Amino acid sequence: MKGFDVSENNGYVDFAQAKAEGYDFVIVRCSYGQTGRDEMFLDNVTRAHEAGLLVGAYHYDYSVDEEDALRNAQNCRAAIDEAGVLLELPVWYDMEDADGWKARHGFDAANATAMCKVFLGNIGLNCGVYASESWLNEVIDWRALGCSVWNASWYSAPQDPNPDDDVDGIKGYMWQYTDRAWIAGKEMDADYIYEA
Repeated sequence: MKGFDVSENNGYVDFAQAKAEGYDFVIVRCSYGQTGRDEMFLDNVTRAHEAGLLVGAYHYDYSVDEEDALRNAQNCRAAIDEAGVLLELPVWYDMEDADGWKARHGFDAANATAMCKVFLGNIGLNCGVYASESWLNEVIDWRALGCSVWNASWYSAPQDPNPDDDVDGIKGYMWQYTDRAWIAGKEMDADYIYEA
């Protein structure tokens, strides 16, 4: 299935147009860090469902140790519970350092797998881990986690690669193949689910 992921940073998204363009699902950011909430989570989930899309959620991690990871899990679960939404697809622990925050705050890569275990073990929902392929191969022991994996490994051409291509070396549950797909008039991340 083809899909995409969004946060409040994408602004208003026309989910009905995305559905008309052949997209089947969306992963919506619900929260970040220990207290951050995506202000458009409920609206995005509601409108995506109205458009006939399947929906999952993701939490952007700002943890440097296992105690932080627990508080991140609690914030994520609270954001979903308070919104009162149904999620047909998993909740994803977005384990990366795209903005360099972890590097500036003492993150030790040796703790990454343990942090993932804490988050996954305390969310109480169908969940998995999102990371770049380099993090999944070099930082996180994803095989030891026993959960679904969402791999970010960007294809050189942003639109519609073949999901059977060798670009995704993980071939887990989901593949984020680009951050440059034009969806409903906006440039966004695009994904494939291999099985649902």
